This record gives sequence, C-alpha cells and structure tokens, in this order.
Amino acid sequence: MSGKYYELDLDEAFINELKETLAYMVNPVTIDVFIGEGNCETCDDTVKLIKAIADASPTKNGKKMIEIRIFDKAKEGDLAEFQKQGVERIPSVTLIGGLIKYSGIPAGEEIRGFIETIMRLSENDSGLENETKVQLKTITNNVHVETVVTPSCPYCPYAVLLANMFAYEAYKQNNPKILSETVEAYENTDIAEKYGVMSVPAIALNGVMSFVGVPYEEDFVTYVKAAAENKLKEITPKEEGEATGI
Repeated sequence: MSGKYYELDLDEAFINELKETLAYMVNPVTIDVFIGEGNCETCDDTVKLIKAIADASPTKNGKKMIEIRIFDKAKEGDLAEFQKQGVERIPSVTLIGGLIKYSGIPAGEEIRGFIETIMRLSENDSGLENETKVQLKTITNNVHVETVVTPSCPYCPYAVLLANMFAYEAYKQNNPKILSETVEAYENTDIAEKYGVMSVPAIALNGVMSFVGVPYEEDFVTYVKAAAENKLKEITPKEEGEATGI
C-alpha cells in the first residue's frame, strides 16, 4: 500500500494489460510529469506509474509511442515549463500542453480513464457526438473544469474522460478554451473542502460546483457553455449518474 488511499501494483498482469491496450496506438503521445522535492509523498510513485505506461507502449520507427518529459521544481531550468502549463501543484501529469491536467497521481480507478484518454489522443478521436463538437466551436471564453475524484471511485474515470475529451475536442478545433483538471481529493484537500465535496465525482466549472455524479454529455455541454458565458449561477447544480462518498 502506497500512502493510505491507493495501491500501486505494477505487476506482470497489469503490465500485460497495458501492452494489450496500448498496442492499438496510432500516433505518438507526449506525457509531461511535474514533480518536486519536499512534501510530495506521491511524486516517486507518479514517475514510476507513468514510466511503466510509457514502457508498455509499442515501438514505432525505433521509438516508444509514448514519450515522457519530467520537470522538477527544484531545477531552475524547468520552472518555465511549470509556468507555461500553469502547473502549481505536485505531482501533476499533463497532456496536450496542460489543457488536460491531473493534479495528483492518476492511480487506482483513475488509471482506466487516463489510459483511455491516451488512446483517444493517439487515435485523434474524442468520441464526442457531432452536436457536441459543433457546440464546442462556439465557446469564446475560457472554462476551467475541475473534476474532483478519489482513486477508489469506480465512476470517476467516466466523468474525467468526458471532461478530458471536451478539452481535447476544443483543442483539435483550434479553440483551446477548455482546461480539464482532474483533482485527486486526498492530495488536494483544500480544493475538495472549498467545494464541500462529500461524494465523487464532483465537477466544478469556473469555480462553481455544477455536477455530482457522471454528467450526460448533452447536459455537460450546456453547463460548459453557461460557464463560458458567466451564467452558471442561474443554473442549479445537477446530480446525475453514479457517485460514491468520500
């Protein structure tokens, strides 16, 4: 047991499962890992996990299809990347230049959603409905999606994947207005307490708690657009799908 709330088991069965899934990668994916010295109990495990995922990826033209870049807060030369990607917490793991961000280790149940996110980026396919894609083109202001999760929550990966794909689809359309941040509640208790989170997944949009549970895609796009237009206070938070207490 690593820490008190997640188990990192990089055994042969897990690695083989990773290899089977990642074998279908189409295009390379870069994962950035942000770590630092001091009070970071999960930094080492985060690096181990991401390295295991990268090592399990297929090789193309002599290179692994998952590339890792590690940035250390203790190294002055790395600080610019922290600032560029808006990384303030360690450990953090990012994709597509920080538009998809994990604040805290993506361990436990979160590994599933993380791997699926990698696969969809590799396949260049968000998997979203065409109507959702059209709606995302119209967003003109930034939306910060914070999905609060725990490693033991079986429903959280579905909420995270949806938020990640909103960020990815907007990015694909050259309209990178959406930041999807997955917040591990036990490592970021201040954020969980700020929103009064009692069950996860819990989703805040631009600082306003908007969903408890896994939202339906059509409802999520409505709320994201409302957040972009600063109209969220006119909408009641929704409880949808499944959630689990923390």
